[in-house]
This record gives sequence, C-alpha cells and structure tokens, in this order.
Amino acid sequence: MQVTETLNEGLKRAYSITVTAAELDATVNTKLVEAQPEVEMKGFRKGKVPMAMLKKQFGDRLMGEAMQESIDGAMNKHFEETGDRPAMQPDVKMTNEDWKAGDDVNVDMTYEKLPEIPEVDLSTIKLEKMVVKADDASIDEALANLAETAQDFKARKAGSKAKDGDQVVMAFVGKVDGEAFDGGSAEDYPLVLGSNSFIPGFEEQLVGVKAGEEKAVTVSFPAEYQAEHLAGKEAIFDCTIVEVKEPVAAEINDEMAKKFGAEDLAALKTQIGERLEAEYGGASRAIMKRGLLDAMDTLVSFDLPPSLLDAEAGQIAHQLWHEDNPEVEGHDHPEIETTDEHKTLADRRVRLGLLLADLGQKAAVEVTDAEMTQAIMNQARQYPGQEREFFEFVQKNQQMQQQLRAPLFEDKVVDHVFAQATVTEKEVSKDELQKAVEALEEE
Repeated sequence: MQVTETLNEGLKRAYSITVTAAELDATVNTKLVEAQPEVEMKGFRKGKVPMAMLKKQFGDRLMGEAMQESIDGAMNKHFEETGDRPAMQPDVKMTNEDWKAGDDVNVDMTYEKLPEIPEVDLSTIKLEKMVVKADDASIDEALANLAETAQDFKARKAGSKAKDGDQVVMAFVGKVDGEAFDGGSAEDYPLVLGSNSFIPGFEEQLVGVKAGEEKAVTVSFPAEYQAEHLAGKEAIFDCTIVEVKEPVAAEINDEMAKKFGAEDLAALKTQIGERLEAEYGGASRAIMKRGLLDAMDTLVSFDLPPSLLDAEAGQIAHQLWHEDNPEVEGHDHPEIETTDEHKTLADRRVRLGLLLADLGQKAAVEVTDAEMTQAIMNQARQYPGQEREFFEFVQKNQQMQQQLRAPLFEDKVVDHVFAQATVTEKEVSKDELQKAVEALEEE
C-alpha cells in the first residue's frame, strides 16, 4: 500500500492512496480461510469446500469488502501517524473507475485538518461576577405575584353587574327540546366568566347579570360534542344568579403558603429567596460567560478550516432568515446567501468552538451518562404523553445525542475556565443585573 501527499497548503491536505492487487487478493484469501470451516455446500461436508469454489462463489463480494477495509485501514493509519484530525468527513474518490479484477485500486483523499491550538494561560483572563442578594423587597414582590395567581373572590356590592373575570355563583337547569337532560343541572355552581370552561357563547351572555336575577342562556352544543345525543343541538339554560364576586389577590398568610406546597409563610419566603438567587445566579453566569467568550476571542489566533467557516456561516444565515420569515416553517425557499456579517459571526463561533473543545480535551472534561440522561428527560418533557417515544428516538439517533451533548460539554468547559480565571465578585442591585441582561440580549 502506498500513500503519497499531493497537496499541503495551509490546512488543506490531499493524498493519493494505492492498494495493490496482491494486497487485495491476500485480504480476500484471508477472509475465505476464516470462513471456510463454517461454510456448507451441496456435495461437500461442512468446512471441506475447496478454496477455488469458495473464491468463485464469494470472491466478488469479499473483494468489495477488502477494498473498503483496505482504504479505511490506510486512512486510519495515516491519521494515527500524522496526528491530523479532519475538520469534516474526508472526501474519498476512486480514480480508476474502470477497475477490474487484477488491477490496483487508486484512491484520492482530500480534507482540511483541524488547526493546532496554541496553549492558553487561563489565569490571565479577568472576569467580573455580578452578585445579587434576594432582599425582603424582592421576596415581597414575588409573594404578591404569587398571591395574584392564587386568586380568591369576594362578593360585589348588592346590585353590581358581573364583569368579565368575575365569578358568578348560580343554579341552572339545561333543556333540549323543552326537556331537561342528564348532567345539565347544578346548584351553587361557581363559574368564572371568561374562563371558557362552558359551552362556547354561554359565559358571554352572563356578563352584566346581578345577584337574584334570572337569565335564560341559549347556546348550541358543538357538532363534535362528546355526548352524541346533544351534539349540534340547541339548548336553553335557565339560570338563577345567587351571587356575583370580583377577583381579589389571595391573602398572604400560612394558608396561601400551603397552596404552594410550603409548611407556612416563613418556609415559602425561604423557598422564594432561594429561587430568586438561583435565577440571579443564572443571569449572572450568562453575563460572565459572554465576558469570557469575548476575552477568549482575542486571546489566541490560529487558522480556521474554510469548510467549517462556510458551513457555520450558511447555518447562521439560514437561522436568521427563518427568524425574519417566521411564516415559512419548512425549507422550501430560495437559496440564502451569506453576507460578511454572517461570515464574521461564523469566524468567532468556529474559533471559540475549537478553542473550547481543545481546552476540554486537555482538561479531560466529559459528559457523564447520568448528565445525558437528565438532558434527554428535560427535553422529553416538551412532548407530554410521548416522553418514552422521544427517549427511544434519541437513543437511536447519534446526531440528536450530539446536539444535546454539545451544550453540556461547553458549559462544563466554561466552568473549568471560570475556575482557572481571575474572578472578582461585585455586588449589584436586581435592576443593574436586569440592565446587563437586556444589554446582552440586544447584542
């Protein structure tokens, strides 16, 4: 086997690989010898089929396998010896397409190698970490918001008309063709107007009613209503309004705290404080990560594989085009051209991606099976009722696994760099942190 370099320009490499006919024939013969003991053929005992007959029967198929194995072996040996890591899948083409048995096999292999990443002194990176404490005012604000969600109702003044969002307590009897039907009656039923919990058109007719009033509400059951004997039919509900109540925030006390799973109000405040500080910490980390990436972007310089730059620029252009054209869900659209802006952004992403990957490799950073499982489960929650199917899909899909693994790996490398960098903490207000986050999102 002969491997000859034909191109060495920047990160571009090209090689001509020749696998001799003798090497191929030897590989085929080896395969036949290995298979002979298990082969059965009419007229011969198992393992006693002559080699000539085996070669006639299986030679062509084994020759194809021998070609592929020889070429793969030559490529693997080349990468082991040179230390080159291809940026993308090498382009491999057989050059003697008129090949016939007894000929050598000639193959051209081209690729772009990943660059050598210079050593980086991470201790020279200086970062500022914004720290926000969950003060009493923030906790009280969060409590008030919770109280709004734990909505209560109190009686309106006598004679007040019901508004959208009010709770109407009523008794009603529903009739179809003048006859009351099963399940169509209730006493002291609390209905929030605008909740859309009743038949379409029902709640709107109760806007403006008063306590003590009687109201006939006429509606039609939907054609696809689950009770077939009522589907599509007109019904009249004779309603007696018992009480009209307006929404009010729940009273902030131990009882409200229990609705949110806390033992008492003090425990709920502690939980809120912990949650707020976790949110502040996440926002602070995002800001510090951007600062880290900005610092690393100018820290080292190295050549970038053009194929990776073109692929990344194309992906960026495609993503931004869809953001500007949200009505186009598929990919049946005109070809999207990349601009200098896309290429500049691609240059940054590829450089930082290679640098982070190199740092992670040198630090032996790994994503554990448990971390991957947790990531898959988190993603699966976006598909209620289909979690198992999604989990099985990811297990069988290497590309999907890589999409989930990549951000986990990046975050672990970033944490590794944080630990090496010089980090100064700065206590700030919640508003200052919010402004920093908004500035980050505008970039």
